Amino acid sequence: IREGCVGCHSQMIRPFRAETERYGHYSVAGESVWDHPFLWGSKRTGPDLARVGGRYSDDWHRAHLYNPRNVVPESIMPAYPWLVENKLDGKDTAAKLKAMRTLGVPYTDADIAGAQAAVAGKTEMDAMVAYLQSLGTALKNKR
Repeated sequence: IREGCVGCHSQMIRPFRAETERYGHYSVAGESVWDHPFLWGSKRTGPDLARVGGRYSDDWHRAHLYNPRNVVPESIMPAYPWLVENKLDGKDTAAKLKAMRTLGVPYTDADIAGAQAAVAGKTEMDAMVAYLQSLGTALKNKR
């Protein structure tokens, strides 16, 4: 199967040495089992974020999201400064977790009950950095 084939999942078929040395282990199905909808694609544009979790500090991610050129001068990524300003209220978080649980995501009753409090006082930037730091951390057995 070659890169870019219609219907191919490039993250699933990219065990090339040079790419795994550069980006880390290729994505495997188990890592996205709780993602709804699945966000697999057939084309890689830009760096692979599948292994970004733990690669950079929270402060680096914040600076990069706020203005990418502050940390990567040649970056063409847009800036997201409003992520710092937008506060989360969490009013719909418990309902979202309940909906995800119906799809099989193993949220507990305690997770759902504490959902609003867990995001209290946080910003969209906090949420985005937490998400980025989680990417690629589920893979336990690297080949």
